[in-house]
Amino acid sequence: MSINKRIELAVFDMAGTTVNEDNVVYKTVRQVINEEGFNVTLDEVLEYGAGKEKYQAIIDILTHVTDCKNPEEIAKKAFVNFKPMLERVYEEQNIAPFDHVHDVFRQLRKNKVYVVLNTGYDSNIANQLISKLKWEKGVDYDALLTADDVIKGRPHKEMICKAMQMFDVEDASKVMKIGDSAIDIEEGKNASCGLTIGVLTGAQTREQIEKQNPDYILDDLSMLTQIVF
Repeated sequence: MSINKRIELAVFDMAGTTVNEDNVVYKTVRQVINEEGFNVTLDEVLEYGAGKEKYQAIIDILTHVTDCKNPEEIAKKAFVNFKPMLERVYEEQNIAPFDHVHDVFRQLRKNKVYVVLNTGYDSNIANQLISKLKWEKGVDYDALLTADDVIKGRPHKEMICKAMQMFDVEDASKVMKIGDSAIDIEEGKNASCGLTIGVLTGAQTREQIEKQNPDYILDDLSMLTQIVF
């Protein structure tokens, strides 16, 4: 199952990929949208919002699922409510990494593969998660990139390109992107990553992730290092 390609940089999505938070972020997205007078389902939120910067996710959900005539205006109101609501929920909820995540990170870093976390969250929420997990930069992972660090969010390649610049990785074929949504795979392909890998622990189903033709789809991260090494 191992590949011959030398991977130097691994870019991991957070919620649903490395962090087990029971889709709380998307349940919160659903709540703030429905508080504006709509009735979207969690499945609809996952289909059209998974993996995206959350303001853009709200716009896309409203556009695809509802008859909203002014999605950007409604999204602004919903997003104002989303951020403090999610921060409060994360503060109260038990958040933990998925099984095998620590082992995977450790094996990658031991083999001189940089581990970067990237997310559609803003910096405050992402760092709240990191703090709650007690992950330490330089020990558990090498860098964190959030929606606040780029102009163009996923599926644009900007976050991956920025990660490559941070660690002087010039060849995108030596980068792998791992995530639980089709947007993660699309992001990796837009950056010409050597490997794009979906996992089924989070937002989307195998069928939804398969639409972007990842190189692998894993039940969880436990098999990842067997692919790389």
